Amino acid sequence: MLDELRRLTETIAEAEARRTQIINRLRREHAASWDEIGKACGMTRQGATRRWSRTLHAGSFGSAADAYHRGRPPYPRSAVEWSVPRPARRVLDLGAGTGKLTQLLIEAGLDVVAVEPSAEMRDQLAAVAPKAAIFDGTAERIPLPDADVDAVVAAQAWHWVDPARAIPEAARVLRPGGTLSLLWNIRDHTEEWIALLDNILHQHTRQEIDTNPVIGTPFAGLERTEIRWRHTLNRQALLDMVASRSYVIVLSEPERRDLLAGVEDLLDTHPTTRGRDEITMPYVTRCTRARLHP
Repeated sequence: MLDELRRLTETIAEAEARRTQIINRLRREHAASWDEIGKACGMTRQGATRRWSRTLHAGSFGSAADAYHRGRPPYPRSAVEWSVPRPARRVLDLGAGTGKLTQLLIEAGLDVVAVEPSAEMRDQLAAVAPKAAIFDGTAERIPLPDADVDAVVAAQAWHWVDPARAIPEAARVLRPGGTLSLLWNIRDHTEEWIALLDNILHQHTRQEIDTNPVIGTPFAGLERTEIRWRHTLNRQALLDMVASRSYVIVLSEPERRDLLAGVEDLLDTHPTTRGRDEITMPYVTRCTRARLHP
């Protein structure tokens, strides 16, 4: 009976994966509403949204990999130094994206392994970080052997993962005493024009990200820091940053066009950005780290 149970479990997992693929396609092609998907799955609209919207958003970045790389900011070097304490030498960049953090880790003289699930993102990553060893994988299934790295760093990625599975995986690939660090670049909303920009970006949906997550057992010694800095980019790069947000990527074409027009109108009229091609955006990089208990 155990063999029958295993086979049944595998069948259910395969069916669930196929259902998720169908739902993601329906939403990407705007072929069905969440109400319709919920009814087809025997669920409410709210239940279907809670279950699958994060998966849809997390998988959306590949279609905007070019805009992501052009528009997303890097990270301050002090954040890299804080996140990878010496004497760490071999580092895993988890959910590496197009290599925004990977490049800085390599420039710091580290031996870098990068894991990224999106093929389009990995193509960009390989071009900008040829010295990194690049693998297809996720935080829940890291394609590395046990005790392989001194540090694991996830930048702008941990909010997409399942911590119940990702934390044990990070612990598995870390050497005793190794560090897990999580980073987020957050726009500084205390500046008026940034607050106005965010109101435009979130007019359809507001993405709540926990940038102060708990990292539990087997990690200990939780630490946090914030680094304030400014990133200068041109107008087109700022529009690329907007276009690369997951909640913008999944909009219908008319909604996306209207949102981008709203951003352009803000840039044309606000005193801070009016008539300027180079724009300085204020950021706060929020960092969390914990050490694997020896």
